[in-house]
Amino acid sequence: MPQLFDTYPLAGRTLPNRIVMAPMTRARSPSHVPDELLATYYSQRASAGLIVTEGVPISPAAHGVLYVPGLYTPAQIAGWRTVTEAVHAEGGTIFAQLWHVGRASHASLQPNGQAPLSSTSQASDKIMTFALDAEGKPGFVPATPPRAMTTGEVQQTVQDFAQAAANAIEAGFDGIEIHSANGYLLEQFLNPHVNDRTDQYGADTQENRCRFVLEVVDAIIERIGAQRTGIRFSPWGNFNDMPPYDETAQTYLYLAGEMANREVAYIHLMDQHLGQGREDASGINLDFLQLMRAAYPRGALILAGNMTLETGNHLLEAGVLDLVGFGQPFISNPDLVARLRNGWPLAQPDRKTYYGGGAEGYTDYPVWNPAAV
Repeated sequence: MPQLFDTYPLAGRTLPNRIVMAPMTRARSPSHVPDELLATYYSQRASAGLIVTEGVPISPAAHGVLYVPGLYTPAQIAGWRTVTEAVHAEGGTIFAQLWHVGRASHASLQPNGQAPLSSTSQASDKIMTFALDAEGKPGFVPATPPRAMTTGEVQQTVQDFAQAAANAIEAGFDGIEIHSANGYLLEQFLNPHVNDRTDQYGADTQENRCRFVLEVVDAIIERIGAQRTGIRFSPWGNFNDMPPYDETAQTYLYLAGEMANREVAYIHLMDQHLGQGREDASGINLDFLQLMRAAYPRGALILAGNMTLETGNHLLEAGVLDLVGFGQPFISNPDLVARLRNGWPLAQPDRKTYYGGGAEGYTDYPVWNPAAV
């Protein structure tokens, strides 16, 4: 039976273990260009089998959080190359998570202060984002009401994703992850309560709701290949005001089958309860994972969300996962892999330093020193 510390083949590389550093927004790039601080942060954590970066905006209009580095200018490509070279020097593998937040944004983050673009013009008073307040100070503020994208803008955004993927490979990334989770742009098209369009991307059929996602996947595969393409989903997630809908399982199993047909490298699930179903001792709904495994039998299946060593090994042994994602533990434990392998205690992160700032709470967490105990 596979275990967390077994190797795994992915994207033409052999991962030294099955631990994934899940994407986490840290907001450390005021210029939107990665620098040596980011290179240090990611290289410190390169013992993970796979690193997936924080969400990386694919265009100026894709931004939804202050101080996040993009991947659409030559300077950004060069900055990310510094990061990938540092990770590779430590033997790591790193994918860029490509991000467009859609309506989960604020006018202060948008070009010329424009309204955020989405599948819809529906506003939500439940979405908060890290942006500039009325006094120009950083903080969490309500999202600005969006504008529904024209059909042409949807198709241009498909090309923006494809270009960002090509930019990622130019920057030295081993692959990319499409962010189609957590209530951001792609999920705004998938959710029939948020998607109120009447064009070919509307919610009248499952195929139309999924069309934008699949066009993004196809455009990226055409540019960089399927083995370097992964995607993230969050079935039943309600983050960024995603209302529940009856067709959730059907939608994601359909998408899983389409990902299998395209032979993408992996599907990365964010565990937000995974719907109603049988929970085993791990607290995970194995029914849905088994259905996903059947719909997507050949690529890597990843699950992130409150994972532990025991839960991860249990799900690997059950045959429903190939890789296991860890998020917040990597913030304060750059040597998380070694700590899990050796049973060393985990340091707790300082939540006040999650977003913004500099090295404090970012690159200054020490590795465990057994000799000091």
